[in-house]
Amino acid sequence: MPDQDHDRMRHVADDRPEGELPPARGELSQGVLDALRRPVGAPVPDAGAARGAEPLGDDLQLALYLCYELHYRGFDGVDPAWEWDPGLLALRRALEDRFLTELRARTEGHPDVADALDELLVEPVDGEGVSHFLRDKGELWQLREYAAQRSLYHLKEADPHAWVIPRLRGRAKAAFVAIEYDEFGGGRPERVHARLFADLMADLGLDTRYGRYLDHTPAPMLANVNLMSLFGLHRARRGALVGHFATVEVTSSPGSRRLAEAMRRTGAGPAAEHFYAEHVTADAVHEQIVRRDVIGGLLDDEPGLAPDVAFGIAATVHLEDRLGEHLLRAWREGATSLRTPL
Repeated sequence: MPDQDHDRMRHVADDRPEGELPPARGELSQGVLDALRRPVGAPVPDAGAARGAEPLGDDLQLALYLCYELHYRGFDGVDPAWEWDPGLLALRRALEDRFLTELRARTEGHPDVADALDELLVEPVDGEGVSHFLRDKGELWQLREYAAQRSLYHLKEADPHAWVIPRLRGRAKAAFVAIEYDEFGGGRPERVHARLFADLMADLGLDTRYGRYLDHTPAPMLANVNLMSLFGLHRARRGALVGHFATVEVTSSPGSRRLAEAMRRTGAGPAAEHFYAEHVTADAVHEQIVRRDVIGGLLDDEPGLAPDVAFGIAATVHLEDRLGEHLLRAWREGATSLRTPL
């Protein structure tokens, strides 16, 4: 990769509006894009079109991302009424079924909740994951690529989790809201974690606009973002969303410590280092609350959700591992991990 000295990096925003629809990645996503550019009620791909798509591939994952984003900020020029269009919802259901079936097949035989949580707490002696690589040998261009695609996740990180709040009660709800309060900055807009990540991006010379790097981001990262939206939008998946939430909180602290060291070693900038340093302490505390009160409270109220919580953990771990394999395979070859270079 070419030298990308940080002193010469500049935040460069092009003149495209925030929320512009991306290019298609196949017939399925092209059909969704064609519909969204037309008035509500325009024809969308038939739900049967999802059956032949690769469940973790670019085309299906982008089509699903487009459907989900209508429940967040939407897209420039797209009628907000598309959010509840019956035809598009039918297609989304088919895409979700394809995605979920694949994930269940890939995580078959996952352990129960207690064992799954215990496994999350085990740090390998000779770690070889993404955060280990970036801490020990990562270059600034690799940190920029990591942040660019992670921005699709971190600029909305707490939002899909918040959908589960009205579906919880008692101890689980109180504990969950306490953690989300931290994620949303404790009432201080400059402390909102999504804002802190935008500050990290600015330090790295990246465009901080929401969704800016969608077209650069490959399917393994889109699948991670789509997973939390899928779980969050369905009340029936509330146990799986709590499992996803628990996985993020339990595993965040050690990885954040390594990423803070990577930012410091490469001179990425104070805000870049601060984002991860902030998560080292905060998520170490959150991990205890999640185990004891969020999961404990949920399963005291609804013990039948234990398999769903375990599935949420297993699916999250699987997709994160898959993303890590993609990143490391590219970087060890000196190649970009993105669909198109920054």
